[in-house]
Amino acid sequence: MNRPSTELHATIFGRVQGVGFRYFVLDQAIGLGLTGWTRNLPDGSVEVLAQGGQEGLRSLLASLHRGPTGGRVDRVDSQLREPTEACSSFRITR
Repeated sequence: MNRPSTELHATIFGRVQGVGFRYFVLDQAIGLGLTGWTRNLPDGSVEVLAQGGQEGLRSLLASLHRGPTGGRVDRVDSQLREPTEACSSFRITR
């Protein structure tokens, strides 16, 4: 398996739990051909780790700032970096 060139790590704050945010991320990431995962955090935020090309990751990041209907994004903390783990698909984790 080829390692992706770039990884996006993001934490999204706002009304992002209980509004389908992780499923929104899953749909966006799969549509962009990205691998990785998303999960709820105990503080009410959502964490995303996505891997792939920079163009796809930047598109996903723009979607994270927008969020799904019914949600409200107050802040997105993000960084692009070298991949930290190997992901073969995109999934929702606990």
